[in-house]
Amino acid sequence: MDYSKVLLKPVVSEKANEAKEQSNHVSFYVHPDSNKVEVKKAVEAAFDVKVESVNIVSKKAMPRKRMGRLTGGRVPGYKKAYVKLAAGDKIEIFEGV
Repeated sequence: MDYSKVLLKPVVSEKANEAKEQSNHVSFYVHPDSNKVEVKKAVEAAFDVKVESVNIVSKKAMPRKRMGRLTGGRVPGYKKAYVKLAAGDKIEIFEGV
């Protein structure tokens, strides 16, 4: 799979930003069929950095609820990858913001 199809978008949250600053971890939403090896190769090819490890978290799709009752529809699931970069490497996702 091409790396542009593996990496969907970066995770933009306070938790992801803190992990980036504290322990050099970068988070991405990834394709649901991708695995750790594909994510590692995609990040190394896209950003020209060295990846130490990859951890993946999967969230299943769930029925939409309101006040404890099912209201119809579904909340979509996703797959998220936490990528630990080697010392000295970094990825600037939003430069100058």
